Amino acid sequence: MTIRAARSFLSLADISPLELREIIQHARALKQEKKLGHFPQRLKHKNVALIFEKLSTRTRCSFSVACRDEGANVEFLGGNEIHFGKKESLEDTARVLGRFFDGLVYRGYAQKTAQTLAELSGVPVWNALTDEEHPTQAIADLMTLEERFSHLAGLRVVYVGDAANNVANSLMVGCAMVGAHFVAAAPEQYWPEKAYAEQALKFCKETGGSVTFESNPHKAVLGADALYTDVWVSMGFENEPNVQQRIETLRPYQVNASLMKATEVEHSIFLHCLPANKEMEVTTEVFESGKSLVFDQAENRLHTIKALLLRGFSAG
Repeated sequence: MTIRAARSFLSLADISPLELREIIQHARALKQEKKLGHFPQRLKHKNVALIFEKLSTRTRCSFSVACRDEGANVEFLGGNEIHFGKKESLEDTARVLGRFFDGLVYRGYAQKTAQTLAELSGVPVWNALTDEEHPTQAIADLMTLEERFSHLAGLRVVYVGDAANNVANSLMVGCAMVGAHFVAAAPEQYWPEKAYAEQALKFCKETGGSVTFESNPHKAVLGADALYTDVWVSMGFENEPNVQQRIETLRPYQVNASLMKATEVEHSIFLHCLPANKEMEVTTEVFESGKSLVFDQAENRLHTIKALLLRGFSAG
């Protein structure tokens, strides 16, 4: 029987463009609240489980600190620490954890796993990364852009490199939802997944945003307000047989001083979800430059995740 909690957040498609903007505005208010030293403890006595099949720094720490700032208790459950689809089925684990915890955070492989947890646990579930999507990252990215430019609609955001991954999928949809212009600067075989492109284009009709795929990186970045990249070899794919070939194919898409200059926009910035392989997808020069907002992005994971937690528990 499906008993999915109303306020789970598994995908940007779970919310409307208006809700996305409200979450970003709430996160900005929460950021200011924390800086002022105000901690209202709105989630006191809530218990949240972090189910992580994949390693994490920013995501794990953001959820942990966000919960504790709001008074919630956090239990970390690593993939090798519980019977998660091994000795006990995923479906049974979901129903058991739903009896113990008030909310579940899932970081792992299949989007379907997050959906099953949400359908059977009976409590809110937050997607902290799957192979298909990384929605909490996209919201932090959009918050960072809005902080810098004071608006999102009309911004030109160019994702450079391997755009056929979870970060690009979610960022593309997020940009479409806020009326920004998303460009994937990548070889054709590394363009975003068709299903997510179609999802984004539907939002573009409502918001005035756009989605473009371009294989020429210097042409793609012209007029860009932001250049965004991620590692060329995603987590879990390090031992794939074609890794070296992938790196050679993507080498012309390195974000370096020349590519930043090709934007012909003085105010253009650099974004990266981290961790970064410096001198691979981005040069140290760009990463450490005044145009780099990567650590603002990292901090904003905390505030946007806090906003998502409060939203999830507000369903009652």
